[in-house]
Amino acid sequence: MAKRKVVIMGAAGRDFHNFNCLFRDDPDVEVVAFTATQIPDIEGRVYPPVLAGPLYPRGIPILAEEDLERIVREHGVDEVWFSYSDVSHQYVMDKGSHVVAWGAHFGICSADRTMIRSSKPVIAVTAVRTGVGKSQTTRYVSRILKALGKKVVAIRHPMPYGDLAKQVCQRFETYDDLDAHDCTIEEREEYEPHIDNGFVVYAGVDYEKILREAEKEADVILWDGGNNDTPFYKPNLHITLLDPHRAGHEISYYPGQTNFLMADLLIINKVQTADPVKVEEVAERCRRLNPRARVIRCASRITVDRPELITGKRALVVEDGPTLTHGGMTYGAGWFAAKNAGAVEIVDPKPYAVGTIAATYTKYPNAGQILPAMGYSDQQIADLEATINATPCDVVVEGTPIDLTRLIKVNKPIAGVTYELEELESGVIEEMVKAVL
Repeated sequence: MAKRKVVIMGAAGRDFHNFNCLFRDDPDVEVVAFTATQIPDIEGRVYPPVLAGPLYPRGIPILAEEDLERIVREHGVDEVWFSYSDVSHQYVMDKGSHVVAWGAHFGICSADRTMIRSSKPVIAVTAVRTGVGKSQTTRYVSRILKALGKKVVAIRHPMPYGDLAKQVCQRFETYDDLDAHDCTIEEREEYEPHIDNGFVVYAGVDYEKILREAEKEADVILWDGGNNDTPFYKPNLHITLLDPHRAGHEISYYPGQTNFLMADLLIINKVQTADPVKVEEVAERCRRLNPRARVIRCASRITVDRPELITGKRALVVEDGPTLTHGGMTYGAGWFAAKNAGAVEIVDPKPYAVGTIAATYTKYPNAGQILPAMGYSDQQIADLEATINATPCDVVVEGTPIDLTRLIKVNKPIAGVTYELEELESGVIEEMVKAVL
């Protein structure tokens, strides 16, 4: 029988993992191509033979999603598998309707069948949307585990934006490791906080190999999820965060709703800045749709290292990039910090945006008057620097989790913002962590 011809729709992460779990060693399947979207400059590469396996001695091309119809028709594709995250249900079915109209099957991969089992306890932190507070929750859980005397290794959702063959299995313990792997701003935003807290973090492409390496030095595996994607490892405790600033998104975005329905612990975060009516709306939905889960409310406590730089000044707010792009937010922790510290104006950087930053505003107009800290390439980092330096303001309010001055030179003073999880019902997270140990 002829092989089933498959295309995997992705964004350099979940797509590779689904291939590794479901298709890599299947002689009855030929994966014709990956397609790429969301992340700049992903298409045009090749998933290399060292990762694709012996059935693909020339690797697998990564093509632009905008060419999907041509790929399906020219190759007689039988199946298209949707394999990226943080998109609305309407978006997914729009893609599916087109694929079906072009003559192929359209599918979504099982969460459970793409979870690898570990020999160590696994605690997974996921969310229903990007920018809800996964990273601060992961830090909070890691500190609990450290206090319990456990050796924790965090494994981060993939961000393989460079040479895939060199990113099979990456280990980060120091800032020098970040430099050695040429990490982007987006990668640093996720890895640096773990390093600052004294924890090793792994990432890469082959998450079976990554897990087996991490198990050698860990008592507990802490899965630090990306976007609103489901875990790559079977969790003993599954924590999912919900955002009352985006009430209703927990049942209208893929695959965040899957996390919502699978979770053991649901955390309604950011309640101190959200509309109480929306908080209760989300809580009611938790009780109704996932009644077996424990539900708690948490605050995301925002602090500024030098608030005096902001008071009475014109502020340029820089936020985590994905939160403002496919996360769909128009503000973040930096915006609240600037307002609370008494900025007289939040300066709109759009008129001064250059190159790829200007293109980001065109693609994601929801970013509003906030500057997304985009840095997927050297050119984008240079454009970010130029945009900040061209914007007429008195201070930069840095709402990203990293120190941008390590990567760019800014001609204005910077006020750094941090945000940490605070339980309003103290002790619940620790209680549930202890239960799985």
